[in-house]
Amino acid sequence: MADTPNVRFKGFQDAWEWRKLSEYLTVSTEKNTENIFNKTDVLSVSGDYGIVNQIEFQGRSFAGTSVSNYGVVYTDDVVYTKSPLRSNPYGIIKTNKGNTGIVSTLYAIYRPKENVFANFVQTYFEQHARLNNYMHPLVNKGAKNDMKVSSENALKGSVVFPKYEEQKKISSFFADLDHLIILYQRKCDETKELKKYMLQKMFPRDGKKTPEIRFAGFTDDWEPCKFGDGNDLLTGYPFESEKFVEDGIKLVRGMNVKRGYLDFSEEICMKWNSSDGLENYLLKDGDILIQMDGALIGQSYAKIKEDQLPALLVQRVTRVRTKKGIADSDFMYQTIQRDFLAYIGMNKTETAVPHLSLNDIKNFTIMAPAIEEQRKLGTYFANLDNLITLQQCKCDALKEVKKYMLQNMFPQKG
Repeated sequence: MADTPNVRFKGFQDAWEWRKLSEYLTVSTEKNTENIFNKTDVLSVSGDYGIVNQIEFQGRSFAGTSVSNYGVVYTDDVVYTKSPLRSNPYGIIKTNKGNTGIVSTLYAIYRPKENVFANFVQTYFEQHARLNNYMHPLVNKGAKNDMKVSSENALKGSVVFPKYEEQKKISSFFADLDHLIILYQRKCDETKELKKYMLQKMFPRDGKKTPEIRFAGFTDDWEPCKFGDGNDLLTGYPFESEKFVEDGIKLVRGMNVKRGYLDFSEEICMKWNSSDGLENYLLKDGDILIQMDGALIGQSYAKIKEDQLPALLVQRVTRVRTKKGIADSDFMYQTIQRDFLAYIGMNKTETAVPHLSLNDIKNFTIMAPAIEEQRKLGTYFANLDNLITLQQCKCDALKEVKKYMLQNMFPQKG
């Protein structure tokens, strides 16, 4: 029985071969009986990050008093964890790409034979469907959802592998892809941390009237004011369901407003024309939107962008539109991200569905500098937001490439 993938590197033409996984891996029974390794060497298996040091990854050791019965895992050993995850109800299979360590008896450890490139085993099983289809016939689940499968029986399923050199080539490709994904995610996370730090340092803290870090040329005190002083606030139009159509104007509802973005995956449109008298509810580029109802009020806010228009504001959503020459939209948006959640925690109405009133938002007290400094700060943080979005988009795009390649660089029946 043989098969080939849709996408292949040049120079490889041989059919992939179906064999038992036991023809590529052998069970390891080596234990830490001499206590060469201690709790600092305990490894965990992560679905996203592979085999990692438990203390470095989780901040502490979860090992028992003695680790003498733990299994020894060398570099290139393959580990199967018999713990269900959301995407992998029959456990996961990973290759140890780091240092030698030990794992608890809940894990099965395998040594690769000479005919398999160790990293290829992990790559082969990274597609959730492929792993689940392989393990499902081999695993029986206990009453407590634990995995009832021996280390030997977990190798009895069939896999379709190419020859060693092609395994190595494929593994190298996915290793480079993973490296790029990690790189962009790390850059994104670092930029988020920079923004968090600057939001603390470039806004006044603890009742002070000036921030610790300022742009050159600004020395005046910041002044307390109400959020409604510099912004025009409006709640949404109570739409009528009989006006729903497929090709009308897009509606922005509370469910569309997420934390920092608008989600139109569930889009509803309404029949509308200029004679309806709803011009005030038409959104503009740069309008800030705040959800007024639900468990995530204070955390659900976004800015409308030009490519999301035209759109009409409806239901329990507040539109914030800055008054020209008095307030800067980007500055106000950052102020909401920095201080609004704590304010809401003290002011939201505790009912079955927590909610805010328009007055709650109008009376939100903020510290604000003169308009010129607002604009400078707003632009700085808007640029940070754009950089974060760019880095996250690159990361997400690479993940999609990886997903596509995991489907197409392996036989469809594998």
